Amino acid sequence: MTEVKCVEIPLRDSDEVIELDFDQLPQSHECLAILKEERPNLRVWNTLAQQYYKKDDKPGFLSVLETAIEEAPVDYPESDQDLMTSLDSLANYYVELGKKTKSKDLTREYFGKAAVLFSKGDKIIMHHEGHLVSRGCFYLADGKFDQAEIQFNFVLTQLNNKNPPALLGKASVLFSRKDYTGALSLYKQVLMLKPKTCRADLRLGIGHCYAKLNKHDLARLAFERALQLDPNCVGAMVALAVLGLNTKMADPIRNGVDLLSRAYAIDQGNAMALNHLANHFFYKNDFDKVQHLALHAFHSTNVEPIQAESCYQLARVFHAMQDYDQAFKYYYQATQFADSNYVLPHFGLGQLYLARNDPTNAANSFEKVLKIQSDNYESMKILGSIYASSNDEEKKEKASTLLKKATTQHPDDIEAWIELASILEDSDIQGALTAYDAAARLLQETLDSHIPPEILNNVASLHFKLDNFTEAMKTFRTALERVKHETNKSSDGSSYYNTMSVTITYNIARSHEALCEYDEAEKLYKQILKDHPNYIDCYLRLGCMARDKRQFYEALDWYTEALVIEREHKDTWSLIGNLHMMKQEWGPAQKKYERILNQNKDDTYGLVAMGNIWLQTLYQPAKDASKNKRHRDRALSLYKQVIRLDPRNFYAANGIGAALAQSNFHQESREIFAQVREATADMFDVWLNLAHVYIEQKQYSLAIQMYQNCIKRFKINQNPEILMYLARAYFKDGRLRISKTILVKAFHTSPQETLLLFNICLVLQSMAVVVLEDEYSKVEDIEEAIKHLELAHKYFTFLGNDGDKTKFDPRLATRESQQCSDLLSQAQYHVSRAIKRRQEEQESIRKYEENHKASIEKKKFEELHIQRTEEAKHQVINQQRSQYVEATKKLLVFEDPPAKTNRSKKQDDGTISDEISSENAIGMQEPITNNCKDNKGTSMKKRSRKHATQASKKETSNKRKRKVKSKELISDSSGTDEPGQLRIVGDNE
Repeated sequence: MTEVKCVEIPLRDSDEVIELDFDQLPQSHECLAILKEERPNLRVWNTLAQQYYKKDDKPGFLSVLETAIEEAPVDYPESDQDLMTSLDSLANYYVELGKKTKSKDLTREYFGKAAVLFSKGDKIIMHHEGHLVSRGCFYLADGKFDQAEIQFNFVLTQLNNKNPPALLGKASVLFSRKDYTGALSLYKQVLMLKPKTCRADLRLGIGHCYAKLNKHDLARLAFERALQLDPNCVGAMVALAVLGLNTKMADPIRNGVDLLSRAYAIDQGNAMALNHLANHFFYKNDFDKVQHLALHAFHSTNVEPIQAESCYQLARVFHAMQDYDQAFKYYYQATQFADSNYVLPHFGLGQLYLARNDPTNAANSFEKVLKIQSDNYESMKILGSIYASSNDEEKKEKASTLLKKATTQHPDDIEAWIELASILEDSDIQGALTAYDAAARLLQETLDSHIPPEILNNVASLHFKLDNFTEAMKTFRTALERVKHETNKSSDGSSYYNTMSVTITYNIARSHEALCEYDEAEKLYKQILKDHPNYIDCYLRLGCMARDKRQFYEALDWYTEALVIEREHKDTWSLIGNLHMMKQEWGPAQKKYERILNQNKDDTYGLVAMGNIWLQTLYQPAKDASKNKRHRDRALSLYKQVIRLDPRNFYAANGIGAALAQSNFHQESREIFAQVREATADMFDVWLNLAHVYIEQKQYSLAIQMYQNCIKRFKINQNPEILMYLARAYFKDGRLRISKTILVKAFHTSPQETLLLFNICLVLQSMAVVVLEDEYSKVEDIEEAIKHLELAHKYFTFLGNDGDKTKFDPRLATRESQQCSDLLSQAQYHVSRAIKRRQEEQESIRKYEENHKASIEKKKFEELHIQRTEEAKHQVINQQRSQYVEATKKLLVFEDPPAKTNRSKKQDDGTISDEISSENAIGMQEPITNNCKDNKGTSMKKRSRKHATQASKKETSNKRKRKVKSKELISDSSGTDEPGQLRIVGDNE
């Protein structure tokens, strides 16, 4: 097809034309004057506008098209098509201007003009193929991908499924949605449709799809093909350069930098090339070039993601130059321009927030990094460290999770293991030990270094918390040796190691104390005080040791020594207050805690202690009932104040539960105790309080189980107070003997506790009452009960006179003593009743045995009588049988049998078979011969062997019937001669 090189403009009212050669077009204003004068059809205007655009005369193109739309004649066939071409061409030009401009306001203005032109086109031919594709490209440039896809889909499904611009537009939409496979398929489809006319941009799109799909070899081939098609394709150069730089190999990096330099030489305003060159020079420490290139890149584009990268390069330079204010400014600006997936500015911004001591915003920045790159090791480690220093338990738990993940990814990071161990010290002691062991192993294996004494001290402290006192002592001593070694090596850090030596020595003394080696512990405490007389903790521990020995005055002296050093030391005043609480001196204790609160009215320990004092007054035996409500309200008010200050304060919550229980709100208090125990299972008091509530609700089995679990968990099986609670539960449940056993055990551990003695007497009295009230009690049990009553009476009398009035009312002991006296006065009656009942039982047993013996004798006599009767009957029958046999011997006559035959013959007057019945055979005394004959010469013939065999088979079965059927051997003489029967022939025959 021949290319058109000119256009003819018909002259108005003439047959002549003006021919304008495309290669020698006049100035746009001259051409526009001709067009206005001659007024050719719109198609001519469009053709000339396109030629001006090709010659890069954009003002001429714009003026011709704008005038054509307003003044060109459209009164000819197919003018609508030409008008659509004019409108879409001008709209596409405005879209291009909007994409290239650096001002957002201008972009909005140009896009607004394009939208107006597209709307005019919709009114002319709404479903014009080129118009819909142009509108789709406009939406694509404006970032409205859904609307763009609608335009492209309509063209491909309704108008032309092989429209290359529509296919390319849809591919761009899919690429922006990260559907790289779908986009690649559309690019290939366009390539197959136009294999010879496709521009380099198509290969560039294919290469980017392959790169996103991690098929870098195919991507490289696509970019190289794009360069073959267009040697000045800057996009392909930048893409190949990035692939080379990412290999981190010398030659590809060198080639990549060369490609970036070529791209910069071709297009010095290409922001992508500028940013990558800036990144390259950053690693060359050429910060001036980085600033120049990044600033140039920022001002060369209005694409915000590219501007974000430029700001990041600038921020990185200022960060490296320690100009943190400028770095912060550009990091923050980069985060404003960047999309959600570009996290590098957030990482740098988080670092600068930490430098500004703003951990909250720093954590937010690193959280954004992890949201996109969940496996980013540096962010996990830094964020874990930030959360580890927080007081929020949830953040600490998150820190633990992050550092565990970090140590899983990089198990050789010693710092991460140490950080993880420090977090787990409060929540997972065994996990902390494991982390410290890992850090120590890495120090020895990878760095060939000794374990620092700080780590050894921490490990020993964790063993101490786990009650592994021996192992703790061993590790503390190892740490002390390391400190001494480091002190000898160090020249300028001896003061640090001396301080550490004192701390470890104090920890060793604590281990001695835990191992009940009080002399060694006291010796070390005093040794520390000799060298460091202001070490208050040693005074406090010496006081605690004296307190545990019940040496309260000595303990108070040690606490007073501590106050000499620091008058307002809160721990010291707290211990003095606790000492008064142990002695039930509520007034002095209250003053000590008030002193703490005067220093800090929000001190939670002091508030809880004050609440405990008011609560404790409710449980005193001698109390004023009118003050109960006031004291309870004061305690609740203090506990609530603590909860407002510290919502996770378990002790305050436990106090609220105790106050509610004292007010008989047992279900509510039970729920509170259960929640506290669920939150922390290491709080001793809440287990006891929960068991106490079970007692009040008469759920004694649950209470017993709770007390036992508490004793087992906290290893307090020698605590007299807890044992007394357990005994009380058994007492309430009616298991008095177990209750007595437990109380006796408790009394052995604390023989000075008169309350235990009172309870033992009460249980003995109750056991005696149960035995005495039982009508079926044995004499021995009653005698034992009387002994219990005598013992209880004795001690009740003692307690009524000399009992501890602070523990119970002595009048109660006197009353119980009188009750024992009353029971003892009735004891003889119970003994007599038991003896009488025992005699009655013995008499009843004797009569029963006699009757039983007589019954047995009678039964034996009856059995003997029956046996003798049976034997007599059998004897009579045997005698009758013998007589009958004797009588029949003379009646039986036999003759010699004939020669051996197979059959026996019958006689007219009857025969006798040789088949003898079992009954007859058994009764005979002599064998039967075959030689006998009767008086008339009638012979006995043998029957056939068949009958003989049958008779022999019946012989065994008939033996059992011989006694009963002996008389049946005599058959009727008139009967027939049948097999198995004997016919008796008498003398009358």
